[in-house]
Amino acid sequence: MSGTFLGMPGGFPANAAEAVQDSQLRYNLRKATHTIRDKRLRAVAELPDWQELRAAGAAVKDHTLRHLDRYLEQMEAAVVRNGGHVHWARDAAEANRIVTGLVKATGESEVVKVKSMATQEIGLNEHLAGEGITAYETDLAELIVQLGDDFPSHFLVPAIHRNRSEIREIFLRKMAEWGRPAPENLTDEPAALAEAARLHLRERFLRSKVAVSGANFMIAETGTCVVLESEGNGRMCLTLPQTLISVVGIEKLLPAWRDLEIFLQLLPRSSTAERMNPYTSTWTGSAEGQDFHLVLLDNGRTDVLADAVGRQALRCIRCSACLNVCPVYERAGGHAYGSVYPGPIGAILTPLLRGMTTEIDASLPYASSLCGACFDACPVAIDIPEVLVDLRAKAPHARTERAAMKAAGWVLDSPVRLARAQRLATRFRGLAPKKLPGPLSAWTDTRDLPEIPEESFREWWERDGRA
Repeated sequence: MSGTFLGMPGGFPANAAEAVQDSQLRYNLRKATHTIRDKRLRAVAELPDWQELRAAGAAVKDHTLRHLDRYLEQMEAAVVRNGGHVHWARDAAEANRIVTGLVKATGESEVVKVKSMATQEIGLNEHLAGEGITAYETDLAELIVQLGDDFPSHFLVPAIHRNRSEIREIFLRKMAEWGRPAPENLTDEPAALAEAARLHLRERFLRSKVAVSGANFMIAETGTCVVLESEGNGRMCLTLPQTLISVVGIEKLLPAWRDLEIFLQLLPRSSTAERMNPYTSTWTGSAEGQDFHLVLLDNGRTDVLADAVGRQALRCIRCSACLNVCPVYERAGGHAYGSVYPGPIGAILTPLLRGMTTEIDASLPYASSLCGACFDACPVAIDIPEVLVDLRAKAPHARTERAAMKAAGWVLDSPVRLARAQRLATRFRGLAPKKLPGPLSAWTDTRDLPEIPEESFREWWERDGRA
């Protein structure tokens, strides 16, 4: 999964410890997530069949994943039949090469972009820059992140860690470098900031010949791609340029047009707390003379599909509902996760896609209290706590921890050995420490060991429990 950005170095515990010291960050996150969370609850409460919709969404996604090979071929055939071109990318490097080659073939040196987590995942902007091609983000929050030389920290609101005063300073400082300065009397009112961004981007929309997008969904039956957005920038990018390149993860497929109806109810209410999205754009192949290229991205997804527990993460529709209810995300922020996918879903999706090959990957399954709020909020019923526990079992462990778990397993595997261990523990309970020493000290950094009772339940039962 090369190309995925690392917002902060090291593992999640070190990143989170640094992030929680930033009081402004914590205030920004708390205010934003609570606002979005409360609005979402009201929007969801309007639907008496919300739980049935969740189940339907999960069923459609699971069915698609079971037959992904067939639906991918159907999608390819439909796109080609409608004048488009389909490219298959095994990994980030191949996807970047394909997109770069397509842009260079047009003779252009700049592209406009629709907000796309898939292109962030593969590090497309950075790769294009290395090839002399400038990519301009057109989503307001993504523009803020790009102008601030920053990293996204949320699915829906990539600049959630910034307040409006910080955004004003970024606009005043950076827009001039991109050829259209912000108004000198710019205030930090949201309407004024949005207008500054609109004026800054308008020229880009009108002159750019190439656009790059992702897609929220693909319809195998018709070869249709679907983008949901709230600002209209996506519609401009998808329709004005002469060449459109869409990089889409292979898990974004839906079998039939009728399946889209389910997700057009689930996604807006779970992400923006709206009954329907302001802009829902669909396109099938090459429309009105536009040259359309679809890049189908694997980048670890086939490996995740083979994981009996983890494959449910591929249901994710990137709504961000799990981030907004997570107590860990609210305090640590998105950058601590070291991936384009933060929050509870990122804590499972990132290590699944990358294979827990780095320190940050191995630590992410522990970036959770396992409270279950993410599962309750997920519109496609991904059991994130279940996957977290499964990944914790698969994560690399220190030698002393492995030895301790092996010894515990040996004791717990035998009722006789367990009874002897309990009797031994109660006999020497007065010598038990409150903290573990040496390599095991991390287990008790933030908690005391529980006191050993005077007798075990087994002993009590033998004496009094049978009466």
